[in-house]
Amino acid sequence: MKTSTKKWNRLCKGGWVGLLLLLMVLVSACGSPASTGHEAVQKQGKVQQSQAPATEQQAQTEVDQPVTLKNNDREITYPEAPKRAVTLNQHVTEVMLALGLGDKMVGTSYLDDQILPELKEAYDKVPVLSDKYPSKEVLMAAEPDFVYAGWKSGFGDKGVGTMEELEKAGIKSYLHESSNKPGPTVDDVFTDIQNIGRIFRVEDRANELVVEMKTEMEQTTSKLGTVDKPVKVFVYDSGEEQAFTAANNYLTTLIKMAGGKNIFDDIQKGWADVSWEEVVNRNPDVIIIVDYGDKSLDQKRALLLNKRELANVSAIQNKRLMVLPLSAAAEGVRAPIALKILAEGLYPEKFK
Repeated sequence: MKTSTKKWNRLCKGGWVGLLLLLMVLVSACGSPASTGHEAVQKQGKVQQSQAPATEQQAQTEVDQPVTLKNNDREITYPEAPKRAVTLNQHVTEVMLALGLGDKMVGTSYLDDQILPELKEAYDKVPVLSDKYPSKEVLMAAEPDFVYAGWKSGFGDKGVGTMEELEKAGIKSYLHESSNKPGPTVDDVFTDIQNIGRIFRVEDRANELVVEMKTEMEQTTSKLGTVDKPVKVFVYDSGEEQAFTAANNYLTTLIKMAGGKNIFDDIQKGWADVSWEEVVNRNPDVIIIVDYGDKSLDQKRALLLNKRELANVSAIQNKRLMVLPLSAAAEGVRAPIALKILAEGLYPEKFK
């Protein structure tokens, strides 16, 4: 046993020596000219650093590229992102602020009611040029390079001048398409938001905002579920001798999404005057009062409840009158808010 142990020890010592020699050969072969792991990481970092400026440069190049859009039947090229914008209506003002573009605004005008609470702080930093549309002189004094109107009237006789006139003065413009076409859809509103994102080179922000709006609206429609028999709806905007009402417009689209049917959706106009007799004939289940204007909400409600012609209308007998602020009825970032108000008002039992 002792002899065998000594032999085994000698073999092990010899084996270790051989192994060490082999490792030395391998290290000398691998150590140069190849890099160590640490050097490889350093080289990889240098490659990433060298690529980063190229990526940033490419992104900057894309930002600097002119943007061309078709708007109001005109093809307009915006060579660079505007730096001094003026908005002419509340819903487009809220689009700008929701996209974080308040610092690009040198003026705003024409509030229908209160600005969205979450946008109030940014709004308060923007100069208010006028309660209604500013005069051309007031607009020019703000030295804008971009004017954004919600309604065509902003570029009309009582507005700040035509888009062509502004172009000649070196001022780019944009008219909110979804507010000025028959039967606009929510997708049309999203397109407007994304167009502003393109003009100001903040497309990612615009796309994120659209996704957020879609998600909120889907939450409402999923709660609403399937509606077998839509509630008949009459929209009361204003008027005493006859009623001024929503016809084939955006509000009608929202009413449909909320499980209702506008009783005057067959009129191929955005808004229309209708007789009280025809309101009675179509017998709405619910009346939506649009809250804005010279008459208060209480005055509008009292007019409807006390009008003899409407006494036998289902909505009056059941006192199913609901309220929608004009700002929510406009084609802007309040689409999820408007849809929720409408759905809860038409089907309260589904939102308890």
